[in-house]
Amino acid sequence: MIDIKEIMDILPHRYPFLLVDRVLELIPNEKAVGVKNVTMNEPFFQGHFPGNPVMPGVLIVEAMAQVAGVLAFKSGMEGTGVLFLSIEKVKFRKPIIPGDRIIFEVSVIHRRGGVWKFAGIAKIDEKVATEAEFTAMVTK
Repeated sequence: MIDIKEIMDILPHRYPFLLVDRVLELIPNEKAVGVKNVTMNEPFFQGHFPGNPVMPGVLIVEAMAQVAGVLAFKSGMEGTGVLFLSIEKVKFRKPIIPGDRIIFEVSVIHRRGGVWKFAGIAKIDEKVATEAEFTAMVTK
């Protein structure tokens, strides 16, 4: 298990943009499982949407990518950060609201040098809320 302190040692993101609370499982070069506890205190709920708070889809995909970043760094990736190159096959199946606990499952599809392709899903109560494939590049 990787706690928030170690995640902060790995990723450059900070509040309010650090969107992963913990990594529960990690197999280098294969997969990682991360978690985010969604609270009403999230700054994006002030405007998305008043009276009907829904986590923005782009932030769900970003959180998925942060789990992938931890996976990449723990797999021996060398560099200072990771940047999106593409986001594909995104599907939003269920809204994520305050009180939800998101489980992110991210796996490596392939890797070539500093370019990684991942598949990810975000689950709420064992139901898929979001899924995506994304490609990222290591920065130096």
